[in-house]
This record gives sequence, structure tokens and C-alpha cells, in this order.
Amino acid sequence: MLGTYAKEFSAAPANRVRMNAIAKSGINSVATNRDALINMQFTFSTEIETGPVTNQKQSGRCWMFAGLNTIRHHMAKKNNMKPFELSQSYQMFWDKFEKANYFLERVIDTRRDETDSRVVQWLLQAPLNDGGQWDMFVNLVDKYGVVPQYVMPETFHSSASREMNSLLTQKLRGYASTLRRAYQEGGSVEALREKKQQMLSEFYRVLCYFLGTPPTQFDFEYRDKDNEYHRDSDLSPQAFYSKYAGRDLHEYISVINAPTADKPFNKTYTVQYLGNVEGGRIVRYLNVDIVTFKRLALAQLNDSEPVWFGCDVGKMMERDGGILDPAVYDYEGALDVEFEMTKGERLEYGESLMTHAMVFTGVNVVDGKPNRWKVENSWGKDRGSEGFFVMSDEWFNEYMYQIVVNRKYLESELAAIADEEPIVLKPWDPMGSLA
Repeated sequence: MLGTYAKEFSAAPANRVRMNAIAKSGINSVATNRDALINMQFTFSTEIETGPVTNQKQSGRCWMFAGLNTIRHHMAKKNNMKPFELSQSYQMFWDKFEKANYFLERVIDTRRDETDSRVVQWLLQAPLNDGGQWDMFVNLVDKYGVVPQYVMPETFHSSASREMNSLLTQKLRGYASTLRRAYQEGGSVEALREKKQQMLSEFYRVLCYFLGTPPTQFDFEYRDKDNEYHRDSDLSPQAFYSKYAGRDLHEYISVINAPTADKPFNKTYTVQYLGNVEGGRIVRYLNVDIVTFKRLALAQLNDSEPVWFGCDVGKMMERDGGILDPAVYDYEGALDVEFEMTKGERLEYGESLMTHAMVFTGVNVVDGKPNRWKVENSWGKDRGSEGFFVMSDEWFNEYMYQIVVNRKYLESELAAIADEEPIVLKPWDPMGSLA
């Protein structure tokens, strides 16, 4: 059989040409579609004014960066401010702390389950990574507000989080072992929670070493676009958000497009054990068809408001040029094979899921239909056009999974569905992935 395969390969001269080209230059260089690069220009019929892009560096905080980017654009416009950044490390600190508490509560909830049960193993797999979801971002803003970046600046480990996360995860797994052993030795739930408080005290201290101490009061100083100086003293992070942003994030809802048989459209879903703040807002998704999905994103952009979104960024992306387009690489032509999975099948069979959050800040519409979307990324200004990416509408259809829009854009029927009790998905469902 192997001999037959070898003869078949050698019988086609084009096979050797493909092999030599790919071995020499790599599949992406061979498969790059020049026409797609030319077509994906950075010009848009609708474009929102923004400041420079941000840079999450070697961390997985894209969802925080995207959330804070939507807020800073609103704050700058509302208060006539020059472009500035909000502190991502401040949000990171409280997310880590709240996730630790949330995880330990789930350990207590599952104290009767065997350690090798699928749920317990799922909880232990990644109790404290950098990723998150829109509703988790809302929980942090609700509870802790926001601060300017200079009030709690970046540290080595906020920008390069791998070692920090590894050590914090080791602590949490150790805490889990201690709590489960205490229960097996007859400890009550009350006693377990007393132990948990001691653990959180230690965890807070270690977080301070990595990220610094979070402020409770600060002075806000800035110059506006007219170069006038402003000073506002003794602000709490919550008061700062209320005064300078004042946006009710609860008016916004996560809308998804997940075309799988187990998630009918026009239903609301949540994911078991997906969250950060115990007792906070749950992660809630309204699943709709792609036409409705796209219409909602367009409606908000046409009102000059950015759109937070989640996607599978690694698929069909030309990173240096900042291009997201299914046509950017002709893998089928380069390899002489076909790739025939639908969007729903990619979700069901582990080929795709949401991996990254960014912000739409523009769109190009021709004859009433979008053909490309302007994307504000958080990978610094060295990729794409000063850090901005361009997404084709075809890529939107295939790899876009979530947008966050104001509820006012929902039709009355959809708005009513969004308020229904959500269907609970398993923790390992693909829509439980974190950006």
C-alpha cells in the first residue's frame, strides 16, 4: 500500500514542485493569495474616530483591552479628552482575585464528587488563565470601577503573564486539594469557607507582588483637546467611572452566531461554571442567525458606537498585514485538497472556537451590504495599519461568534427572548471558551 502511495506521488510532477516550494518557503508563503491582499484595503465608508491602538503584549487580556477600549473612546468623546488609556493591570488584578474566589467556591460546590470526575477535572484544568468574557468584564466594572493607566501602570507580569499564571494556578490547585481533604476529614462547609478566607488573604498578597496594590483613591489630571488643564481629586475608581464614563453596561447584551444543532437560534444560553465574580452577572448569550447578527453590528456602528466582538482570530489571518479573509491563503490550491467543514461543524468537532476579542470601529458598505470591517486590535501598532486590522465580510460569516450591542437595537421579540431563563450548556461547550 505504501509503495502504491509513493508511485502515485512520483507520477505527478506537480507534487514535487509543491513539495519543494513548501519545504523551502513554508505553506503560508506558497499559498498567499495576492489578489486578496490587494482587495483588502484600509478604506471604510463608516469610521469611528479613535486613539492609538493598545498592546496587551505577552498576556491573554484581549477581552479587557477590548472592553476598556470601548469605554475610553466613549470617555474621550464625552469629556473632550485627548486619547488616553485606562489601566488594564487594575482590571487584571481584580479579575485574578475574583476568579480565585469563584474557583474555590466551585471546589466547595463539588466537594462530594470524585476527583477524577469530568466536572472536577474541568475546574482544575485552567482555574486562572487570562481569558474572559464580556459579562465578566461588566462584573469587574460594576464592583471595582476603572482607573487611568498611570494610576496603576503595567508591571513585568501584567505584560508577560505566563510565569505568574503558572504559580497562581499551582497555589489554587493546592488550595483545592486542602479544601477537599478537609471535607473528607469531616469539615463543615462553614469551616471550608473559613479556610478559603485565609487562602484568599495569602492570594491577595501574592497578587500584589506581581501586579502592585490596587488604588482606592486617586487624583485625575488631564488636558482636554482645547489644551485646558483639569484636576479632580480624591476619586474612587467607582466614582471615576460614574462621573467620566457614566455608561450603564447592563444595557448591552452578548449576541452570538453558533449554528449548531444543539443551540437553536432565538434562544438564550449560559455556560455552567463560567464566570469570575461570585454572585455577579452570569455569562448570557442570545443566539441568532448570521443575517440578524450582522444587522445588529451594523446598526451600532452606524450610530458611531464601537462594537466589542469575539472571533477565532488565528484562522485565515495574515498577521503582518492585519488581514482577516478566507481567501488570503489558497491552501486548497497549494495542497491540492479540499477543506469542507461548515461553521457549525468546525464548532462541533473542535476545529474552531472563540479565541480573541477585539473592537469594530468601522465598516465599508457597498450597495447596502458590508464588504469589509475595520478592527481595532490590541497587539500594538506594528501589525496591520498602525495596529488596525481589516476583516472581509466572508471572514465575518465564518469565524465571527460574538458581538456586544445595546439592547435598543433588538427587535421586541428578540428583546423578550433575551430576558428568558437561559438554557445551561456544559462547562466544556465551545461557547464556554474565553477570549
